Amino acid sequence: MEQLKHECGVALIRLLKPIEYYVNKYGTWQYGLNKLYLMMEKQHNRGQEGAGIGCVSANAQPGTEYISRERAMGSTGIQEVFHNAYEQIKNTPAGTPYENIPFCGETYMGHLRYSTTGRSGLAYIHPFLRRNNWRSRSLMLCGNFNLTNVDEIFEQLIDQGQHPRLYSDTLMMLEMMGHYLDHEVQHLYELYKSKYNDGETRNRKIAENIDLGHVLRRSSKSWDGGYVICGITGNTDMFALRDPNGIRPAFYYHDDEIAVVASERPVIQTVMNVKAENVHELQAGQAFIVKKNGEKLLEQIQEPKKITPCSFERIYFSRGSDKDIYQERKMLGSLLLEPILKAIDDDLENTVFSFIPNTAEVAFFGMMDSFENYLNEQKKQLIKENINKLSEEDLDRILSMKIRQEKVALKDIKLRTFIAEGNSRNDLAAHVYDITYGSIRENKDNLVVIDDSIVRGTTLKQSIIRILDRLRPKKIVIVSSSPQIRYPDCYGIDMNRMDEFVAFRAAIALLKERGLQSVIDETYEKCKSQLNLPKEQVINYVKDIYLPFTYNEITVKIAEMLTPHDVKAKVEIVYQSLEGLHKACPNNKGDWYFSGDYPTPGGNKMVINSFVKYYESQEL
Repeated sequence: MEQLKHECGVALIRLLKPIEYYVNKYGTWQYGLNKLYLMMEKQHNRGQEGAGIGCVSANAQPGTEYISRERAMGSTGIQEVFHNAYEQIKNTPAGTPYENIPFCGETYMGHLRYSTTGRSGLAYIHPFLRRNNWRSRSLMLCGNFNLTNVDEIFEQLIDQGQHPRLYSDTLMMLEMMGHYLDHEVQHLYELYKSKYNDGETRNRKIAENIDLGHVLRRSSKSWDGGYVICGITGNTDMFALRDPNGIRPAFYYHDDEIAVVASERPVIQTVMNVKAENVHELQAGQAFIVKKNGEKLLEQIQEPKKITPCSFERIYFSRGSDKDIYQERKMLGSLLLEPILKAIDDDLENTVFSFIPNTAEVAFFGMMDSFENYLNEQKKQLIKENINKLSEEDLDRILSMKIRQEKVALKDIKLRTFIAEGNSRNDLAAHVYDITYGSIRENKDNLVVIDDSIVRGTTLKQSIIRILDRLRPKKIVIVSSSPQIRYPDCYGIDMNRMDEFVAFRAAIALLKERGLQSVIDETYEKCKSQLNLPKEQVINYVKDIYLPFTYNEITVKIAEMLTPHDVKAKVEIVYQSLEGLHKACPNNKGDWYFSGDYPTPGGNKMVINSFVKYYESQEL
């Protein structure tokens, strides 16, 4: 019910044949550019604060531009950058050679941005570009990532003698990689300058022999965080690198015509019309590299560490059209059968099931499947126990028993609630959804509504619960297909303040109510004492805030905090368990926002900083 901004989307395309090949086969040189557009549109859910595209031409002649780039801000960024690109193409004189047409090249890059740092402006829109008259030294970069140790990287750049222009992890990555790319090119120049007097031949040899794997190893050895970094050099070498914990996702596909990379598997399946088994996941610490000559390489850049792919990808962020994600989301819903039965006192006859928002629909299907199976077992048992005394009327009654499901709410419009203050703002927020009147029996039915996650709880309290209460249910049960979100994220999701999380606020409230203020104070002292320690020595003492309470105690407190005083129905919340999450998503073990178990040292450093900031901002 609360939209989360999150990690970005990336797209890379490398054409493996000459441009004329695509003109002859597909009737246009824009084959690669058109594929890029489709790959970005299929990932528009991953970033609506801006978009950027880039292209590198292998055959542009000296004196002409060999790198094209367009960037735009806002939710219409994709349309704007492609409109601008096609306008440049349209204004190119007829008969212009392919190598001199803007955005006509062998290598393409696309990026969709969501900011998790609060920084905005065109200067922060990818791709970033490091230009050089030596093509092999030019570098265009985009990514889906957050680094937790930007301060360390910043100091390393200064130690190298650089002067970073922005305190941005993307720019720092660009400059660090550019630095080591320069070293690689210079090394090859020294190697070849006495062998080849002809500058053109020497440059060609340098371009053919650049070891991108070596550049990536040197650049990334000190990075801490979750990332997929994509790059294109001026000589059309292309790469995508995944972090050694496998936190952020990346997939690739190649045939004899094309090589592509994207953040989600179904994107490649749909755009390239290939089966799931032909699309491969880039593994932790691995790079997919396509050389200037079309050679495709998989190199292990960093040794894999604790493999913890982000579970929120499976719960919420990635599109559910992926065959595995679809089944996992269904299982997340089905695993909630027992706690929901408990919440409604096993009263299926007087319970209506629904979902809000649409992203929870697949989990809803899974929940319904489990209840249908449960009810069928109940029917079978009733028939078996009464087989010799069932009248036709009794049999009809048993067979007519069903799970009741309704579309009780739908999003109507995006209301501009910022124009109002105080209670009037809350009143406007309460009209974001329309309800289906008559879908439940007043004061008789329970209403069970599933969501994919409950983060802040603001939307629930200000609008959803009030809206559902208009239907006059006996009881409202809000179900979260994910566990309690207790800790900030630092790898690409906009969850970075402790007081954002209703689970944290509930734990703090319980500590104060039960006279355990000392736990808060002691946790602060332990966290503050670690602020100047190296990140590798930091312990996540914020876990102590939750230790005095059971999972259910915090859940009950959350329900109390989110129930508006004027709501007449009883409100209960049901959360997925951590064990249920791991059962449903066995290959995505990244659960730090639920468990506090961060896969990298920078995560622990970030969470204690977050708690210290929270504590010092409160009047405790």
